Amino acid sequence: MDTCDVVIVGAGPAGLMAACGAARRGLATRLVERNPEPGVKILMSGGGHCNLTHATDARGIADAFGSSGRFLRSALAALDPAALVEMMDREGVPCRTEPGGKVLPASDRAGDVLAAVTRRLARSGATLLSGQTVVELAKSDDGFRVTTPRSTIRTRHLILTTGGQSYPGCGTTGDGYRWAAELGHTIVAPRPALVPIVVDVDWVKNLQGITLPDVVVRVVAASEESALNVALPRRVRPIAQRRGSLLFAHFGLSGPVALDLSRYVSEAPRGRRPMLVCDLLPEVAEEELGTLFSDAAAREGSRSVASLLGRWLPRRLAESLCRQTGLPPEHRLAELPRGDRNRLARTVKQLTLHTTGTLGFEKAEVTAGGVALDEIDSRTMQSKQVPGLFIAGELLDLDGPIGGFNLQAAFSTGHLAGQSVD
Repeated sequence: MDTCDVVIVGAGPAGLMAACGAARRGLATRLVERNPEPGVKILMSGGGHCNLTHATDARGIADAFGSSGRFLRSALAALDPAALVEMMDREGVPCRTEPGGKVLPASDRAGDVLAAVTRRLARSGATLLSGQTVVELAKSDDGFRVTTPRSTIRTRHLILTTGGQSYPGCGTTGDGYRWAAELGHTIVAPRPALVPIVVDVDWVKNLQGITLPDVVVRVVAASEESALNVALPRRVRPIAQRRGSLLFAHFGLSGPVALDLSRYVSEAPRGRRPMLVCDLLPEVAEEELGTLFSDAAAREGSRSVASLLGRWLPRRLAESLCRQTGLPPEHRLAELPRGDRNRLARTVKQLTLHTTGTLGFEKAEVTAGGVALDEIDSRTMQSKQVPGLFIAGELLDLDGPIGGFNLQAAFSTGHLAGQSVD
């Protein structure tokens, strides 16, 4: 039997920060991790490069989470992006900022970020119990009881930082949801987010490997008009919209834009998945594009339709768009009626794709859903339901866009939890 002041379950970014914060304040701290080593999710993040935060301030991070961003204000006040970057620099890990705002270690090695945090953990005095799976977690008269195959730990405070269900290969099996629920918390249904989107359309799959650097994609509820593949009424209000890079893959769509919008696909029930309406040339208005087609037909009548589209789009995509419009790719511009030119422009500007789902938790970078935020005191990360219980990181019903926002939230909420235990 072991007795301590605080036990943290889960040694991901939130758990490591929580353990450092609690131990540095003189509390006897145990950090329990089921994997042989801590920080597996850190090592996997950003494709092994670790996009640890975004080049913005605390308000910018909070705003990126939409209506949930208010919950993060206290955590970000305790550890904002600048403070996180400064902490890394003090640990010998300078950071660099990419043009789009992503902040990564200058070495491009996620292992350097993990090493920095584990060095802080070692100096803090916290005890890391790795390779130990929690088999039972219960409330007791004097706090909590945490049982592993090797020992039972009694503690006054418990911090749950087990992560969500994304990337189950790194140990995030969703146990934290069950424990939180057993302790009295409401769990918003977990679903994959920042995950590639499945589009069950053969011609899209044949475009595998094509990347478009600048696309506007809107998420729109499915409708009868979309089923007929006709132009959407301009009054249709999108559920969400993003602009950025889009990658065609053998299963459908990936790239930053698809990942950011995936949460809206995964939250819709089967049979009611939304559509994606893609503007493949956002810098050119639809009417202007129609005019460009007309001018080209007058000047270069012998040129093929696919060749003209190839000025702006990859040739394979241009040919596919012609076929979707009902036009042979080799059709001569001079033989293209005005109505067909307008339909082609509409296809480029309003390409409608029906989604059937996502690649699921195995390919998801984060989990949407989790412990309901209104049951957690955002000023401390302590449960409003269970005194002495703190919850931080991806286990909470928080998910932000791609670009380091989610890791910053995990670091910040974990840090605040560790600072708040007494």
